[in-house]
Amino acid sequence: MAVLTTLGVPDNAGNTTTIMPKLQYRFRVTFDGDGFSANPTRNVISTSRPGLTHEPVQIDAYNSRIYLAGKHTWEPISIVLRDDIDGVTLRELNQQLNRQVDHANQSSIRAGAGYKFTTKVETLDGQNPTPGVLDTFELSGCYITNIQYGDMAYASSEQVQVTVQIQYDNAEIFDANGNATLTGNGGDNTLVNATG
Repeated sequence: MAVLTTLGVPDNAGNTTTIMPKLQYRFRVTFDGDGFSANPTRNVISTSRPGLTHEPVQIDAYNSRIYLAGKHTWEPISIVLRDDIDGVTLRELNQQLNRQVDHANQSSIRAGAGYKFTTKVETLDGQNPTPGVLDTFELSGCYITNIQYGDMAYASSEQVQVTVQIQYDNAEIFDANGNATLTGNGGDNTLVNATG
């Protein structure tokens, strides 16, 4: 135990305890929407987590410039899945694509609410069969922007993989206790005569 308490970087209080990191391979992705079952969750190989970018707003001042946070963009995530032998995962993804645009009949639904779904990316603690959830990214207003059905090759013994890119309208991040960490008062809302 002494090693774990002496190898960390000392903080301002002199604490050198090593902090346990979250591990990349302990995760779960679930899809919540019409036509989705548990099959895609069981066939996920890997996923990216959301990224957030704020567009900078430049304000030219007397002798310099000031920068403010402008509109934000949630970056799409990519999910890689196994194409199972029963074809259930691929069938559910294709049903979602058909809800977005009926390619055979060249028809689409009137509003995005008719085809959008929710995706959860959860970091797990490794317990089995009921793992604890360390954090959750809940993506709302999801739809598939890109799908790659994978490659086939006689010279390979690899599994067939399907890669899906998902765009979403908003993401909420919840901690282990279910508390939203991007919700609430963003600070002092008092009007002041300065930008900073």
